[in-house]
Amino acid sequence: MVKQAACALLCLLPLVQAVGQDEKEKRKFDYFFYEGLNLKNAGKYDAAFDLFTHCLSIDSTSAPLLYELSVFYLHIQQPAIAVEALRQAVMYGGGNSVYKIELASVLRNLGMSAEAVDTYKELVAAYPEKLDLYYYMADAMANGGDIAGAISTYDMLESVSGMSEGLSMQKYKLYNMLKEDDKAFREVEKLADKFPMEARFTILVGDLYLEQGKTAEAYEAYRRAYDAEPSSPYYIVAMANYYEAVNDKTAAETQIRNALVNDRLDVETKVGILSRYILGLQQSQKEVKNAAALFETLIGQHPEKTEIRLMYGDILLDGGKDEEAGFQFSLVTEMEPENAGAWQRLLNAALKTRNSREIIRICTRCTELFPASPEYYFYLGIGYYQEENYEKALETYREGLGIVPVENKELKSTFYTQIGDICHQHGQEEEAYAAYEQALELNDKNILALNNYAYFLSLAGKDLKKAERMSAQCIRLEPDNATYLDTYAWIFFRQGNYTLAKFYIESALTKDNSGSSELVDHYGDILFMSGNKDEALVQWKKARDMGKNTGTLNRKITEEIFIDDEEAR
Repeated sequence: MVKQAACALLCLLPLVQAVGQDEKEKRKFDYFFYEGLNLKNAGKYDAAFDLFTHCLSIDSTSAPLLYELSVFYLHIQQPAIAVEALRQAVMYGGGNSVYKIELASVLRNLGMSAEAVDTYKELVAAYPEKLDLYYYMADAMANGGDIAGAISTYDMLESVSGMSEGLSMQKYKLYNMLKEDDKAFREVEKLADKFPMEARFTILVGDLYLEQGKTAEAYEAYRRAYDAEPSSPYYIVAMANYYEAVNDKTAAETQIRNALVNDRLDVETKVGILSRYILGLQQSQKEVKNAAALFETLIGQHPEKTEIRLMYGDILLDGGKDEEAGFQFSLVTEMEPENAGAWQRLLNAALKTRNSREIIRICTRCTELFPASPEYYFYLGIGYYQEENYEKALETYREGLGIVPVENKELKSTFYTQIGDICHQHGQEEEAYAAYEQALELNDKNILALNNYAYFLSLAGKDLKKAERMSAQCIRLEPDNATYLDTYAWIFFRQGNYTLAKFYIESALTKDNSGSSELVDHYGDILFMSGNKDEALVQWKKARDMGKNTGTLNRKITEEIFIDDEEAR
């Protein structure tokens, strides 16, 4: 209803026909307008919009009405009408600043920068004491590409409100965008000069010197920061970064370790120091392998602080030390069994190493601790599948379906896809097809269900046109996926369309980054049926050399004929 009324009003707004009001009409307007406000506040938006539209036919020059309507237009994705309504609200608003401020804000958010800037200029001239208007005007200028104008606006604001960290950092970013490095640097220097006892500004100056490779100047800035605030955690990290820059890793680690054993620093500060140091190493792509000793130092002091162990585990996991990471996460789950984040990290470590027994252990425990979390049933099913315990996997997925919220159709669809895959693996074709149908009914873009269903139909030689349609949808969704291209090629092969089959299998081979022997074997089959027996033999031998070793493939090579075997894939 709202959208239909909006279309009608699109014609009415530009006309702006003032309807003369007598006292009776005014009372009528007021009644419907305030009733519309009541309906809006009660959440009955369609009814409210209908009343507001009716009010427009009584008085199309009411600024409050036009303002209310603009809110509806924005909500229903009709920005052009919203802007026009706000323009008229400003026109008829008798100088009400609320309407003009809202118009400027909407223009800015819609990327209509030029008009937004003009509107903000009028507002700033009328209300110079409203400091937020300067920020918005500068933002609109920057979004419109007028970086110099944005800087000038911040300068204007600075002359009114005085220097501040926020203003200086905004100008610093803008000067960097203009590649005016000296001016950008000067903004930070001005900040440090203005607040000499705030160590972090002087440290920022040092950081900028360090980025430029000016290590001596950086060191002097850091020393000034130390004189101002010796216990600043920013200083500790800055000096560690300095030592890293001058290739003195021992001094860098000593700097951090001394902070970690400093009794005057609380554990939260220590964690912050260590995390900032690690982040700095990661951002500069430096090795973090020696961070283990620093974490061990901190854990030795505070063994009860699980957040330290979690952070340490994350670093270990990123470094490929999966077992050590799992040990830290496991300790946290023992200390805090209800810590869902620790269990999730532990599960991720197990999934990374494909440790099916550990996956089953973790997920079984988590289904007890977090019975309303369906993801643990999903991964538990994967664990059983990897163990080839298909019955248990099916039981898990079917149980998990009862946990998935009704509205989460995509997750339910994923569960049904897993059921379909397992049923097919178990030789239960009809049950597999039924599961795929349910998966696609819940999510018709479930690409795994589309591909697997299509491929398994092609293997059985059933509903090949349906398989073709599903496979074509996969290609539309992911045109460069070699697996989906292979399925599409195989369906055409099953239909006897060897020309298209050859086209798509060759496309799949160009997209394949995994070195799949299956694709090469299929290529040989398609070449053979296309009449190119010699090249087919070459491809079959290549597939065998790549590691595929099945009786069917060996027979094809030995007997130099195509053998149709559904289990050859």
